[in-house]
Amino acid sequence: MSEPAKTRTVSLFRNGRNQAVRIPRGWELPGDEARLVLDGGRLVLEPIEPVPERSTRSLLAWLKTLEPLPPEDRFPDDVDDDLLPTEPVTAFEGWKDD
Repeated sequence: MSEPAKTRTVSLFRNGRNQAVRIPRGWELPGDEARLVLDGGRLVLEPIEPVPERSTRSLLAWLKTLEPLPPEDRFPDDVDDDLLPTEPVTAFEGWKDD
C-alpha cells in the first residue's frame, strides 16, 4: 500500500520573469533537473533520473561484457560472389583542358 500524501505550504517568489517555489529542506529533489507537469489545475514536480556518465571507457567496458555472435548470425564472407566485377570509373571522362 502506498504512503499517504504529505502536504506543506511553500513560498512562491519571482526570479526574473519566472515564478519559483522554495522546496523545503528534506523534500529536495535529486540531481539538477526536474520535470514539471501541468495536470488540469495541478502542477506536479517530478525528479528526472540522472543519466549515467557516458564515456568511451565505459562503453568499451560494456562492449567487453557482450558475448560474440554465434556463427549463424555473422555476416557471410561470400555475400558478393554473384555480383559482376566492377569497372574502373574515370572522373571527367572526355574533359579537355584548354
